[in-house]
Amino acid sequence: MIAFLQGTLLHRQPAALVLDVHGVGYEVQVPVGTYAQLPAPGHAVALHIYTQVREDSIQLFGFASAGEKRLFEKLITVNGVGPKLGLAILSGLPPQALGAALRAGDIARLTAVPGVGKKTAERLVVELRDKVPELDGGAAAPASAGPAADVVSALVNLGYAAAQAEKSVQRAVHAHPDADFDLLFALCMKSM
Repeated sequence: MIAFLQGTLLHRQPAALVLDVHGVGYEVQVPVGTYAQLPAPGHAVALHIYTQVREDSIQLFGFASAGEKRLFEKLITVNGVGPKLGLAILSGLPPQALGAALRAGDIARLTAVPGVGKKTAERLVVELRDKVPELDGGAAAPASAGPAADVVSALVNLGYAAAQAEKSVQRAVHAHPDADFDLLFALCMKSM
């Protein structure tokens, strides 16, 4: 699975861009917040990627930060929320506002996002209220930077549950604090 892309921005439009990575153009769908951070075409861009593989297509969803990608991955675990709606939710509410709305149970704010009805908003609150980390700079997610976050992303892309992946990475980081991606990934794969 593709978890990260770095290359030259060829073309951008709201909700999608084309990224040239060593001569290969990748179409990547992005939320509004990430789109707003993009430079002009011709400049370098680095995106955290969520890859969706289906029978008839492979789609890439890009995010400016690993935290935004993790939030997207949590959103799409909710029944009735697929990648398109997850992207719409992140486009309608920035991560900090979304986290606050989920923690507060603010159904009205969630239903203001196009495509989110009352039942979906209620499911989002019930299923994610306690799973969404503080996004205001308070408490950080356990594997929030460096190779640990990349290993969590890789494990989730392989089909492991995010919570299981995070716990495995935490154990590996505790045992080997200076480990690089390859060592952490190997340790986690052995323990899972």
